[in-house]
Amino acid sequence: MAIAYPFSAIVGQDELKTALCVAVVDPGVGGLLALGDRGTGKSTAVRALASLLPRMRAVDGCPYACDPDGDDSACGDCPGRGRRGGKPRLAPVPVVDLPLGATEDRVTGALDLERALTRGEKAFEPGLLARANRGFLYIDEVNLLEDHLVDLLIDVAASGENVVEREGLSVRHPARFTLIGSGNPEEGELRPQLLDRFGLSVEVRTPQDVAVRVAVVKRRDAFERDRAGFAAEWKGADAKLRARLVAARGRLAKTTASDAVLARAATLCVRLGTDGLRGEMALVRAARALAALEGDAAVTDAHLRRMAAPALRHRLRRNPLDDTGSAARIDRALGEVFGA
Repeated sequence: MAIAYPFSAIVGQDELKTALCVAVVDPGVGGLLALGDRGTGKSTAVRALASLLPRMRAVDGCPYACDPDGDDSACGDCPGRGRRGGKPRLAPVPVVDLPLGATEDRVTGALDLERALTRGEKAFEPGLLARANRGFLYIDEVNLLEDHLVDLLIDVAASGENVVEREGLSVRHPARFTLIGSGNPEEGELRPQLLDRFGLSVEVRTPQDVAVRVAVVKRRDAFERDRAGFAAEWKGADAKLRARLVAARGRLAKTTASDAVLARAATLCVRLGTDGLRGEMALVRAARALAALEGDAAVTDAHLRRMAAPALRHRLRRNPLDDTGSAARIDRALGEVFGA
């Protein structure tokens, strides 16, 4: 198994790392989109995330790794497997790559040809959406994804179920995952329908500080020379961060957001002219997850300010008369709502 670059060893890119941790603490935030320059560590950070995730309880024998204590009524494989009383297994939280060239059958699943030809049985071979259930589905260069796959992901992300009706098969199974995408906006824009499905969006830029660039090169060079040794050196730091994430998940349900906090979030979205109410919902959930991560019992203005840009920058309407970037517009609105 390939050794991934340790998450704790990543230099800089604080907004990306914080957003990834927030998405782990509360997957209900709605996923993460990381757009920016090539070669800035976007894919490295996402793939390093897998080593941080604690193992999850899953129904033994279920191909979709359903939660033994949950109620995935869409799963037809759990009944009869002792779901409510049998011995569960501990499984790694999946982080599944969706390649740009993947076929629809590879993504959704299809007829198991080997069983059909050798046994004459119609059986379903699960696809990438099944493997990603209760985990993360990662799409590098997401802005280059083919339109028919975009439509499919939008439907599944909205319903939490994957429905396959083809070749005499009729299968419905749970497909609840956190969608993570990365890409370079210069190579193409995302369709608005898919963009709206991401709870958070971060901008990843090439660092201009010489010391930071030197640190990146030194650490990457050390990793390439001795991957196992470098990973062992950062194992303790990753273990501490994993413990923080687990503790934050445990605190999340008790972390409160007052009416005053909700009002400030709504006022900020009104000032920025965001469409719909997903902006407020993503902002409040992300701020609550951040508060839990930092050990705070309640969401404060400071949490809202830190998560405002990731939660709202991709939801702003374009104004042809205003050439100000989204970050500057959000900073200006934050000053108006929260003060300097």
